Amino acid sequence: MSQPKYDVAGLGNAIVDVLARADDAFLAEHGIMKDVMQLVDEPRALELTELAKDAVITSGGSGANTIAGISSFGGKAAYIGKISNDTLGHQFMREMMKAGVPFHTRPLEEGPATARSVIFVTEDGHRSMNTYLGASVLFTRDDVDPGLIRDSAILYLEGYLFDRDEAKEAFVYAAEVARAAGRKVAITLSDMFCVDRHRASFRHLVKGFSDIVFANEAELLSLYETDNFDEALRALQSESAIAAVTRSAKGSVVIGEGTPIIVPAEPVSEVVDTTGAGDQYAAGFLFGMARGLPLATCARLGHIAAGEVISHIGPRPATSYKSLAEAAGISA
Repeated sequence: MSQPKYDVAGLGNAIVDVLARADDAFLAEHGIMKDVMQLVDEPRALELTELAKDAVITSGGSGANTIAGISSFGGKAAYIGKISNDTLGHQFMREMMKAGVPFHTRPLEEGPATARSVIFVTEDGHRSMNTYLGASVLFTRDDVDPGLIRDSAILYLEGYLFDRDEAKEAFVYAAEVARAAGRKVAITLSDMFCVDRHRASFRHLVKGFSDIVFANEAELLSLYETDNFDEALRALQSESAIAAVTRSAKGSVVIGEGTPIIVPAEPVSEVVDTTGAGDQYAAGFLFGMARGLPLATCARLGHIAAGEVISHIGPRPATSYKSLAEAAGISA
């Protein structure tokens, strides 16, 4: 097996985020569900964009955020995702390149616009996401770069991409390429409602293709259709070699060989915006995995990254994760 060129290659929905402050009354007035991700059509996305006052517009997408975070740790990461040849698509490409992430997926020349997620952040730091998937889900097997996957130690698959059959086919094909090349496959369940829609497919991927699984508590309970956390954790441990389950302020539980490891969250002076917290936890964990660090250290890197990203508006690092890790006495 050849030495990988990249630590991680990510495959997911290429999205530009529109982030704005709002209160609970605003959410209720405009029919926005708090602290969840709702899929919306293009007219609704445009309507909400107009309502988003003093918005911060920045490249996002769960998997892309994770890949940008890995780069901030000093890792080598690449990304595969679908944009359109439009203003937001150009912004997404520029910002990935600025983060040091190669991104060469061919854009759409006609059809739906580049995906956007209009995110309203309330005073308690919770984010309510309204996502128009646009060009991002017009991702097919032809967009998968098998050479890039073979050149990466870990393939990271974003569960949000699962809403079209063509994208599912690309997902499975990418995992097969990685496995055939002797690489690790990681998957994030992304969202409880995403799990609800595609539970059978996710169970198939977790059991048959994944070496590393990321989930939060709600996603884990949905996957195994139970309200008992310990029961769901045991089920996941029976189906996955390595998994990390985040539990907000409670930290995370890491599954490997033997007894699950409980890792506390890092202290945060103020929670400003929880957008990207799970994405950046995955960034730290995957960076540690690619560098051969112990699972508990991987989780701590994840919490360091998550703690940084929730301290400011936006889903990507504002401070070098490499410098934060070094300050915490972790080097790789």
